[in-house]
Amino acid sequence: MGRKLYVGNLPYSANQQTLEEAFSQCGTVDSVNVITDRDTGQSKGFAFVEMSRDGEAQKAIQELNGTSMEGREIKVNEAKPKAPRGNRGGGGGGYGGDRW
Repeated sequence: MGRKLYVGNLPYSANQQTLEEAFSQCGTVDSVNVITDRDTGQSKGFAFVEMSRDGEAQKAIQELNGTSMEGREIKVNEAKPKAPRGNRGGGGGGYGGDRW
């Protein structure tokens, strides 16, 4: 069990403070990262919360998963490790070889 949690189906008004308040009922919150659109700054409706201890993270999953936040049933589960990004191309444009 890890300490980093994925929190999904959040209301768009949810912010770092509201999540910290909710999760602190289950233990010490180390960090909250609300994912936002880079262009608009609007929440994308999910976040990552890191708890101090594994037991606190498990408690947060048990107590908060499926609860209502501003009329939305939030999803709380263990965050999966970030998948490595594949080769996204780029680096093109080189002509290579000898040119006469």
